Amino acid sequence: MKIIILGAGQVGGTLAEHLAIEANDVTVVDKDPARLRALQDRLDISTVYGEASYPSVLRQAGSDDADMLIAVTSSDEVNMVACQIAFTLFKTPTKISRVRTSDYISKKGLFCTEAFPIDVIISPEQVVTEHIARLIEYPGALQVLDFSLGLVRLVGIKATKGGPLINHEISYLRQHLPHIDTRVAAVYRKRRAIIPQGDTVIQEDDEVFFIAAKDHIRKVMSELQPLEKPYKRIIIAGGGNIGARLAAMLEGNYQVKIIERTRERCIQLSEQLDKTIVLHGNGANKDLLMEENIEDTDIFCALTNDDEANIMASMLAKRLGVRKVMTLINNPDYVDLIQGGEIDIAISPQQTTIGSLLTHIRRGDVASAHSLRRGAAETIEAIAHGDHRSSKVVGKRLDEISLPPGSTIGAIVRRGEVLIAHDHIRIQPDDHVILFVVDKRRIPDVERLFQVGLAFF
Repeated sequence: MKIIILGAGQVGGTLAEHLAIEANDVTVVDKDPARLRALQDRLDISTVYGEASYPSVLRQAGSDDADMLIAVTSSDEVNMVACQIAFTLFKTPTKISRVRTSDYISKKGLFCTEAFPIDVIISPEQVVTEHIARLIEYPGALQVLDFSLGLVRLVGIKATKGGPLINHEISYLRQHLPHIDTRVAAVYRKRRAIIPQGDTVIQEDDEVFFIAAKDHIRKVMSELQPLEKPYKRIIIAGGGNIGARLAAMLEGNYQVKIIERTRERCIQLSEQLDKTIVLHGNGANKDLLMEENIEDTDIFCALTNDDEANIMASMLAKRLGVRKVMTLINNPDYVDLIQGGEIDIAISPQQTTIGSLLTHIRRGDVASAHSLRRGAAETIEAIAHGDHRSSKVVGKRLDEISLPPGSTIGAIVRRGEVLIAHDHIRIQPDDHVILFVVDKRRIPDVERLFQVGLAFF
């Protein structure tokens, strides 16, 4: 696939890396030559220097025959105009744009063929907010991903002392939870992926990814670590777009306080939010945190746009006795460095946004796709089409399907019913098949597996 990426920042650069690994023809456009050189030095891609919305620059990048344009510059206006030009002058089939400003997103009819012809709008703030809200819903989880409108979820969790499954084989789950069906999709032990079998023994500190119906998630989590009490009291440091959205999403079910440094923004937040307590101050101020009873707070979310400020505020809150901290980290080099110490969960906006982009890039009929383990792995919800003659999967039992190495089928959603993967199940047309792929280089093989042959037509 020939793909043009506008913007060589964190999201654009990470996306280029994902797509280049899978042998796509990728061209990145940016007006910062240093960023372009850094990408070209380590990736097999083309680069073009210039303003991303200029027709001459888009033509130089190969828009005449591009399959997809992904606009992720730091400017909403540049992204929107570039998609308009790609549609009008170059008839680019698929146009994806990052749009941050809620005033644009909220206007009905703005993104259509007659106005701004953008096929997919990506709002990083909304994606990150929903990601954090799911982690708060399941205390102890490292990652929570929705499939089939939330009917089934994939959860990443660290196995800790006191979990009944520790030092037992995975098959023990079926004996201990006879009325709950679940599937362990992958186990990471000391950063190394293990494709789980029934006799795989779960060890303390393993990172375990499992799939289960939404109603069964908590019960399965309790097998891997002592179940934490639900969160009640939450402090958010940073009243920007993500902090404000999160407070609005949570304030109906939790006791929420938000700390914001700018007085004018505090006034705006107090007018926008109904139940949230808005505090004017610095989230890294020890006296303020103690005054707000940080030691009785369940979770502290540092969500400013300053990585260092977030890290320092989180470490201070943890040392003052908060139960758990979540920290927004824009620099991907920091994420693995700080997570797991005093900072419980480091959230990378780039990796979270990449997951929402992958859904629209995958070949075949893909309902959703998510990046895992900082991009090393991926989980895909693919829809099966065709029949036993035109499809490599339809009509076959799961144990008859030749999956690429390192790939596992975790669950199937069939007409609203969740079927956890077992060898005897046969794939039917229109089944939503949820796969876990440990090695991203195998993604094209998975895509081909679900593509329909010519016999179907």
